[in-house]
Amino acid sequence: MSANRWTENTVVADDRTRADTAYRLACEGTALLWQGDFHNGRHLLAAMGRRIDRVDRKRLRTGATAAETFRQYRRARAHRARVLGRLLVRLEEDYSLAVRRAPDVRRACVDAYGPPQGPSTVPLRELLGVIGARQWREKGVPVAALGARIHPHYGVFSPVRGEYVDLVARAPLPTFRTAFDLGTGTGVLAAVLARRGVGRLVATDIGPRALVCARDNLGRLGLAERVRVEGPALYPDGRADLVVCNPPWIPARPASELDLGVYDAGGGMLHGFLASLADHLEAAGEGWLVLSDLAERLGLRTRADLLAEIEAAGLRVRDRLDTRPRHPRSRDTGDPLHAARAAEVTSLWRLGVAEGS
Repeated sequence: MSANRWTENTVVADDRTRADTAYRLACEGTALLWQGDFHNGRHLLAAMGRRIDRVDRKRLRTGATAAETFRQYRRARAHRARVLGRLLVRLEEDYSLAVRRAPDVRRACVDAYGPPQGPSTVPLRELLGVIGARQWREKGVPVAALGARIHPHYGVFSPVRGEYVDLVARAPLPTFRTAFDLGTGTGVLAAVLARRGVGRLVATDIGPRALVCARDNLGRLGLAERVRVEGPALYPDGRADLVVCNPPWIPARPASELDLGVYDAGGGMLHGFLASLADHLEAAGEGWLVLSDLAERLGLRTRADLLAEIEAAGLRVRDRLDTRPRHPRSRDTGDPLHAARAAEVTSLWRLGVAEGS
């Protein structure tokens, strides 16, 4: 939960506050404590966002390399988060929100922050994310490969992009009796493998929220007896016939907990998976690396680097399955990263231990 931000550099904002005024104050570092109508607060936040986006578009350099464009994009997103994060709301001791027409956010806040510990202030933008996460958790996300819904928890990467799930659902699957699902998140890939007939699975994650989320989803699907959830760790003890890993795609520092599903500083999870895979595979086993090439298209990693790391880990590529993106951002021509997103390919690399390793 964000720290309490009630400081001397805070002013009260309400329904009379103009968007231009709020935007200027927030850019100058002043926090605004919202005490107007809840829905008007949302409109003000959206209006501030539009002003930020107009300025950021003007700052983007034309003719920049993909890597430079990515760095500009990340700086712009960080600036946007800082400015919009200065529009605050006050949560009471029980997480109730004492503004007009406010929804009941208490349960959503308990999900995200844990038991209440007194009054606090949080960014309205963050609170809207908390509310949205609760709605996703209640309704679930349909996963075609399962014929069921997965219920993501706050702070756990949601399987809204079905490409990587579909790859695991259609990859050739020999008679594997055991499998590890590393970085399981919601537990969706472990569930797919269990439904495909793998008898015993261990799903791991380093995130406490993910461990709770995965257990919840596997229980909902009736798979708790076949999938053991362990952590916090990358690898469990022992070996398996199949080891699956879908690491974050972008080797860059995450800016928030919600970024952890996409950004991984230095590609640490990818390196950890490859370096230890041979030690955790049975003799004829396979490692499935599910990875987007977006980092390559952004100039943050090369295909040669990836192949060299696979070889250095004593592994060989047995096969590769590819798929193209279907998510809306790949068609958004206004996105500064559109060219890379439109060309993106997500692959399932079937890896085995190289002879003599």
